[in-house]
Amino acid sequence: MHLLALLHRWIGAIGGLLLALLGLTGTLLVWRDELTFVAHAGDPVRADPASLAKAVAMISGGSQPIDRVTFAGDGLGVHQVVFKDGSGAYLSQAGETVARWSASWQRPELWLFDLHHRLLIGDTGETITGVAGLVGLFFVVTGILLWWRTRRRFRLRAWPMTMKPGAIVHHHRDLGVVAAPLLLVSLVTGVLMVFPVLGGGLLAEARPRPPRVEVREVQGRRDLRPLFEAAAAIFPGAEFRRLQWPRKAGAPIVLRLRQPFEWTPNGRTFVYADPATLAVVGRADPAAGGLAASIREKLYPVHAAKIGGPAWKLAMSVSGIALTLLGSLAVYAFWRTQWNIRRAKRRKPRAKVE
Repeated sequence: MHLLALLHRWIGAIGGLLLALLGLTGTLLVWRDELTFVAHAGDPVRADPASLAKAVAMISGGSQPIDRVTFAGDGLGVHQVVFKDGSGAYLSQAGETVARWSASWQRPELWLFDLHHRLLIGDTGETITGVAGLVGLFFVVTGILLWWRTRRRFRLRAWPMTMKPGAIVHHHRDLGVVAAPLLLVSLVTGVLMVFPVLGGGLLAEARPRPPRVEVREVQGRRDLRPLFEAAAAIFPGAEFRRLQWPRKAGAPIVLRLRQPFEWTPNGRTFVYADPATLAVVGRADPAAGGLAASIREKLYPVHAAKIGGPAWKLAMSVSGIALTLLGSLAVYAFWRTQWNIRRAKRRKPRAKVE
C-alpha cells in the first residue's frame, strides 16, 4: 500500500495540472452552445429540404470554397460553415453572416474544444489527452483503495478547511471518492473515444467507408434540394445535420443525418451522393449496425452531456469541476510539502564540532 500511495502522489504531482486543464475545459464545453454568443443563436430551427437547399445556395454563393456546413439544431440556431482554408463563419438560417473568423482561436468555443481534445497540437495532443485519461483512471482506482484506510475521517467539503497540505490531502481523498462514479464515466468514455482498440471486440466492428464515384467535372453550382429530398425519403423523420463537400477526387458529397434513436448530436446516418449528378450512390444506416457501432455512437454524447438534459449536464459539470480541484490542489499540496521539507533541512542546525 505504501508503494501505491507513493505512485499516486508522484504521478499526480507530475500530471495533475493536465488533468485539471481537461476538467476545466470539459466543464466549459458541456455548456458550449449556451456560451456561443452570436446573433440568432436562439432562433427556431427550419430543417425542411427547401429551406436548407436555399441556405446552402446562399452560403455557396461566396468566393471561398466550402469544406462543410453544420446545420442549425436544437442547441444552436445558426449554421456553422468551415471553408477549405480553415476559416469559418456562423450564418443565420436566413443567410446573414453573424460572425467570421480566420482561425479557430478567434472563437472561444472552437479554441476550447481544440484545447480539450487536442491540446492545440493536433493528433499528438489527442494521444496525450488519451494517456491522461488512462492516468486519471489509475488515480480513481488507487484513490479509492487509499481512501478506505481513512474512511472513518470522511468529511465532504467543497473546499479544504485550510490551504495547508494536510487539509488539502483530506479534502482530496473525500472529494475523490464521492466524485469517483462520475469521474469513471467521463474518463472511460473519453479514453475509448481516443483509443477504441482498448474496448477490444466490443468496439472492434469496422466502420462503413464512403463509396468511390466517377471523377467528372461539376458544371456550375447545383441546387441541392433533390439531394435533401432523396435523403428525407430514405430516412423519414431524420434531422439534417451536416453537409460535407468532397475533399479529394473520387470522393462523394456526404450528407449526415440524425435519426430519432441516435444519441450523437450530429448523428451517424450518412447519405453519399455523386457531386456531378447528385444521384445517391450509397448510405450508412446505424440501425443496421451491430452492438459495437451502437456503443461507440453513445460515447461522445455521454461524455459531452449531449443527452440527459440539464440534469446530466450538471452531473458532468460536477465531474469536471471535481477533476479540476483534485488535479490542481494535489499538485499544489505535493510541491508545497516538498518545499517545506527542503526548507526545514536547510534550517536544521549543524552539530557543534568539539
